[in-house]
Amino acid sequence: MQQTDGARVEFLHPKNWSKTPGFSNGVAASGRTVFVAGQVGWNPETSEFETDDFAAQVRQCLANTVAVLAEGRAGPSHIARMTWYVIDKHEYLAALREVGAAYRDIIGRHFPAMALVQVVALVEDRAKVEIETTAVVPDGRAAPINTGGA
Repeated sequence: MQQTDGARVEFLHPKNWSKTPGFSNGVAASGRTVFVAGQVGWNPETSEFETDDFAAQVRQCLANTVAVLAEGRAGPSHIARMTWYVIDKHEYLAALREVGAAYRDIIGRHFPAMALVQVVALVEDRAKVEIETTAVVPDGRAAPINTGGA
C-alpha cells in the first residue's frame, strides 16, 4: 500500500511476474473518481490539429488530460488507469522514445494500469491517438494538484 497525495493506492503486481516497463498490472485505490473522456492531440481552444506527428499528438493528448483532471481537482499522481487508442501500433512503437519523454514531462514517473489498443480509426480524422483516463482523488478534500513532471 502506498500513499499518493493522501489517497490509498496499491499497485498490483504478482510477485512471480516479470517487471513491467512503464505501467502497473493493476491499481487499487479509494477516493473520489474522476473520469476523463478520450482526449485527442488537438488544440482544445480551437479544436484544430497543429501537427500530424505522433509523439506531438501524444504530448497534446496528455496536456489536455491534465487540464481536465485539474478541473476535477486532480492531477497526474491521481491517475489509476489509462486506455490508449492508436490507429497504427507501428507508428507508436517507432515513436516510443519521444512518447516516453512526453509522458515523463507531463505525467511524471507515475505509472498507472494502462492498456494500448490499435483501432481502425478514430472519430477525428487527423487523430493518431486518443487517451481515456480514470483518476482517484482522496476522499473529502481538495487534493494538491501536481500538474506534471515529478
